[in-house]
Amino acid sequence: MALKNYNPTSPARRGLILVDRSGLHKGGPVKALTEGKRKTGGRNNKGHVTSRGIAGGHKQRYRIVDFKRRLWDVEGTVERIEYDPNRTAFIALINYGDTPEGKANVAYIIAPQRLAVGDKVIASKKTDVKPGNAMELGSMPVGTIVHNVEMKPGKGGQIARSAGTYVQVVGRDRGMVIVRLNSGEQRYIHSNCMATIGAVSNPDNQNTNLAKAGRNRWLGKRPLTRGVAKNPVDHPHGGGEGRTSGGRHPVTPWGKPTKGARTRHNKATDKMIIRSRHAKKKG
Repeated sequence: MALKNYNPTSPARRGLILVDRSGLHKGGPVKALTEGKRKTGGRNNKGHVTSRGIAGGHKQRYRIVDFKRRLWDVEGTVERIEYDPNRTAFIALINYGDTPEGKANVAYIIAPQRLAVGDKVIASKKTDVKPGNAMELGSMPVGTIVHNVEMKPGKGGQIARSAGTYVQVVGRDRGMVIVRLNSGEQRYIHSNCMATIGAVSNPDNQNTNLAKAGRNRWLGKRPLTRGVAKNPVDHPHGGGEGRTSGGRHPVTPWGKPTKGARTRHNKATDKMIIRSRHAKKKG
């Protein structure tokens, strides 16, 4: 997909850069593969705001995406590529043929790059290395680019599901596979975990420019007031004579560090990480 540039016919069009979605399916999703999605406004079950800056936005229906790909050795055909309002990547509708009851057996998957309408895809323990096919990591050649990678066998893909992301298989060791993530982290993953061949579609998503605040409001993102613009009673960065830069390391309104502080507490899986994404590069 290419990028669309607009002539500055209005302030909202000046600088606007969007992804050209003219090649995607024009109609709505398959109704049986969608479900209702309620907005939370960032509030928990007690009505307290636990995630700031969330509210509004267009109404969406959630598309049920097959992250597990455990329908083995059944070839499917790509019927169409669709836009999904719930994620940055595009999704592909796969038709696996009719069920014994005569109903169409269809499912959504995350669409990889270079997957086109009419292509055949299959999930198996070991299969051809081509975009859209899914197989176990232990069966993949070293150097393969994959996405939608499981962290536990049968749990469904958790790594590399966003637009343009991918993971590379870089080695094997005692029933485990070594993968390199986009962040630079290298980690072990069990060889029985599934992954899909190829990088995720819509890599140009990172090059878009929304050009006005309203487009962020359509996405359900509200504006955020800087801490240095507030009073001391409202934020640790607030107050001071004239304009200040905060005077301390960046923190939340409740005093917790927002940049550089370690947030990982899962010591049980620390042994799976070979090279942290925080490791300093030599040279």
